[in-house]
Amino acid sequence: MTQEEALLVLKTGASVFLTGEPGSGKTHAVNRYVAYLRDCGIEPAITASTGIAATHIGGFTIHSWSGIGVRSNLTKYDIDRIGQNRNIVRRVSNARVLIIDEVSMLSAQTLSMIDAVCREVRRSREPFGELQVILVGDFFQLPPVFRKNKDEEQRQTSLIAKDTFRNEFAYQSDTWDALNPITCYLSEQHRQEDTVFLEFLSAVRAQRIQESHKELLRTRYAKTPKDDITQLYSHNADVDVINDVKLDKLSEQSKVFEMTARGPEKLIAALKRGCLSPETLTLKIGARVMFTKNDITRRQYVNGTLGAVTGFSKNNGYPIVKTHTGKTIFTEPNEWLIEDGGRVLARIGQIPLRLAWAMTVHKSQGMSLDAAHMDLSQTFEYGQGYVALSRVRTLAGLSLAGLNTRALEVHPEVCTKDTEFREQSKDAQQRFTEFDTKELATLHTNFIRACGGKPGSGRIKNVPKKTESTYDATCALLKNKKSFAEIAEERDMVLSTIIGHVEKLATEKKINPDHDLAHIKRPKQFEEMKKALEAVHQKEGKMLLTPARTLLNNSCDYEELRLARLFLR
Repeated sequence: MTQEEALLVLKTGASVFLTGEPGSGKTHAVNRYVAYLRDCGIEPAITASTGIAATHIGGFTIHSWSGIGVRSNLTKYDIDRIGQNRNIVRRVSNARVLIIDEVSMLSAQTLSMIDAVCREVRRSREPFGELQVILVGDFFQLPPVFRKNKDEEQRQTSLIAKDTFRNEFAYQSDTWDALNPITCYLSEQHRQEDTVFLEFLSAVRAQRIQESHKELLRTRYAKTPKDDITQLYSHNADVDVINDVKLDKLSEQSKVFEMTARGPEKLIAALKRGCLSPETLTLKIGARVMFTKNDITRRQYVNGTLGAVTGFSKNNGYPIVKTHTGKTIFTEPNEWLIEDGGRVLARIGQIPLRLAWAMTVHKSQGMSLDAAHMDLSQTFEYGQGYVALSRVRTLAGLSLAGLNTRALEVHPEVCTKDTEFREQSKDAQQRFTEFDTKELATLHTNFIRACGGKPGSGRIKNVPKKTESTYDATCALLKNKKSFAEIAEERDMVLSTIIGHVEKLATEKKINPDHDLAHIKRPKQFEEMKKALEAVHQKEGKMLLTPARTLLNNSCDYEELRLARLFLR
């Protein structure tokens, strides 16, 4: 099924299981559907099974959204307590569309608990309280952490069907059967860099491995990795040690970047757990790094782009990265958000980088790496090898220290079910081709209206008109006595971007700092910063940030210095 065909199904309001091989466009299809819903005035509930995946998509974990937390079962008492939480009741009651990403990592038990909460809160006996549910994922990826509940008393008091405790995968639950989602198995391939490697990965999925495939892998053997290649490991401890040792070996001076945060403590903690960039990012020239977020504005990098730090900007102190392909990128802080109903509930900001000499297979899920070195000689679980191998975009980017037989084996249960999913998708594709254009349009319109939306109505946004430049929009808010933080929130931008706008406005004399910045609070160490900046200006002819920060013994961050510099223009 193509993305376009899947979108036609999604727009009818039917619940859907959206799946496909790596690179088939699952995330892109979901993003297009979300954009369509928002254009119709409907805000979907966007969730994921893990914190990392939730952070990638700017939503909640499904455990947090539904209120089930870390519970392994639900009792009547649990349901009553969840039903008394106003925030949970509000978001579950107001939802019309529920998206759950990385469904492969949800157990049958957890899916059934989410269903129970939705039915209770929405006062409906229908699956998920009559929500449209979009389950997104690939069961060949990492499986759920399956906790076998051995406490018979817990089983007896649980509201979840007893058989569910014995099932591992979400599709094995009674809830999945009751929901009966339409399977949309995306067949297009959007990673066109290496068709030979893609064919190999498809052969692993289908368990049709031939000698030619094994010979292909033998060409990638390398006992030791190249210096510029990421190593994948199973355990965090290995990763942390390797990255720390490699960084310490670099003789250059280190630069430290601290994460910023705004919002409720619990939500901030959830964002930090899911963010691949650390709270304290320590870098040096020569450090091997990886981008941890997609660049949706300039499209210079994606989540997983590899490179090395070649320097730090003299203007703002941020890292300069040369990528694996030779592109030079001047980095800036980015933000990770938790949104609910179109409102930003919490946000964190950091340079979207992490050290990348090594990382875990688990944290690499959802990434497409330029290159990776891995040792699959100790693989012991079904699918581990496939997950690691499918992180790499091309065969040329793969480096293997070793390989055992299990590394190319996938779970036989999933392999069998995958054939069934493909057949279900073909049947759905055939059924929907029988609808004419008018019938489909009617179904699409009826669903939007049933959700309280209006086809093509769009969301009411507090944004500048298209004829107004982004700098003029910031200027107008500044002249209305808005603080930098208020402007950043209203314009949905990071603080560093707003400061950059104001610097440009001051340079072009569109604002008078003495007058237009009078309401802006000066940094705590302003007098010390002023002396340092003036000293650098006297020596260099410019108020350079890095030398000034050095004079201050790195006691302030670059944003504070940039702010101080604005008052000295």
